[in-house]
Amino acid sequence: MANKIRKRLEEELNALMEELNVELPRALQTAMAHGDLRENADYQAARERQEFVRARIAQIKKQLADLSMVNLDRLPRDRVAYGSTVKLVDLDTGETFTYRLAIGDEVDPQNGVISVSSPVGSSLLGKEEGDTVVVRTPTKIRRLEIVQLRTIHDDLEE
Repeated sequence: MANKIRKRLEEELNALMEELNVELPRALQTAMAHGDLRENADYQAARERQEFVRARIAQIKKQLADLSMVNLDRLPRDRVAYGSTVKLVDLDTGETFTYRLAIGDEVDPQNGVISVSSPVGSSLLGKEEGDTVVVRTPTKIRRLEIVQLRTIHDDLEE
């Protein structure tokens, strides 16, 4: 899982570096040839894209650095940690749901991928199947029981 994410980020980084170093300079040069830069929409658009690409490159480099600090050998095999998939039941409502704990660009709450530093994620870290956790979210306090746990090791072994 971490290798897939790393590969995807590296591919995006390479494409952005190509855009920053080859395509955008060419677009800027073409736009500058049109004359007055103050009212040149092509030039302004290329400059804005250049700023965005630089920011995204910095973001990806930070995410790659964060991923490089994840040592899979140090992640527990029987407790919730980065990469774990956890099936939970809300003890007050009976609702069940599943989350996978992630970092950085992997986070996608609408698809059940939450940050390890979110209120739910941080409350689950280090817990085992059968444990109950109390989660303080901005809107309420939830009591959740871990009914099923799959660690990143389980996923890698398949």
